[in-house]
Amino acid sequence: MAAPVGPYSPIVSAAGLLITSGQLGLDPAASSPTLVEGGTSAQLRQALANGAALLEAEGASRTDVVKATVFLTDMGEFQAANEVWIEFFGEHRPARTAIGVAALPLGASVEVELWAVAP
Repeated sequence: MAAPVGPYSPIVSAAGLLITSGQLGLDPAASSPTLVEGGTSAQLRQALANGAALLEAEGASRTDVVKATVFLTDMGEFQAANEVWIEFFGEHRPARTAIGVAALPLGASVEVELWAVAP
C-alpha cells in the first residue's frame, strides 16, 4: 500500500463507520508516491483499489461502502469515471458526490474518499 502523501491517517474508525482519506491512483509497488499511468480511468481504478485495501485491512469490503466522494480535475471524464465505478462496485450503489476541482495533489486527475459501515 502506498504511504500517505501528507500528515493524515489513511483510514479512521468513528461511530461505526470506516472513513478513508482521499485516495489517489498511487502505485502501491512504487518506492515513492507515483501515480499509475493511463489517465483518469486508470487512476480511479487504482484509487478505488487502494481504498478497498484500507477497508479490507479493517475487515470491511467494497459492499460495506455507503457514501463516496469523487474529485475530478476534468468533468469531461465523468462518464469514463462512471464506467470504472460500475466495474468496481457492480450492482452495489453507494451514495456518491462528484465534484470538479482545479487541481489535486501530485497532479492527479481524480481522488476518491470512501465511507463504509464497520464490520
